[in-house]
Amino acid sequence: MKIICLYIVICISCSSCGLFRNVSLDTEYQVECLGLELDGSQTLKVMGNGRNRFDAIEQAKKNAVHATIFKGVNFGREGCYNQPLITNPNSRELNSQYFDDFFADNGPYSNFVNYEDERIGSKILRDFKFSRRSVTNSVVVRVSRNKLKKKLIEDRLIR
Repeated sequence: MKIICLYIVICISCSSCGLFRNVSLDTEYQVECLGLELDGSQTLKVMGNGRNRFDAIEQAKKNAVHATIFKGVNFGREGCYNQPLITNPNSRELNSQYFDDFFADNGPYSNFVNYEDERIGSKILRDFKFSRRSVTNSVVVRVSRNKLKKKLIEDRLIR
């Protein structure tokens, strides 16, 4: 009985000290839908991580477009587009050269995302985290889902 109690105490103390850590190999990013616009675009709050603030914001824009194409947006207000534009789970790998070029720095992805809905107050009060190695920013962007869908149809990635 004493051994079991000792084991439980050791497990609790080890877990509270941080010896057991949950490490995620999948680098997920959080995308939250704030609303839909009448032109078919959706307003998203997205997290991005980078070496500095500019890189973090660019990564957040890429994350917003990536979520719209591959993951869908499942958090936030109801009525947002939950389904991704491409439903084939292997499409990213099958068309890797296309999407590597699409998501390259200053690539075509930037034509489908902008800051139209971000107000000066949200720019000042933007979620911001800083560590020695990276910066994480939260940004409000608008993704032109209809234009993005039209582009993917033109490039014969979806029907």
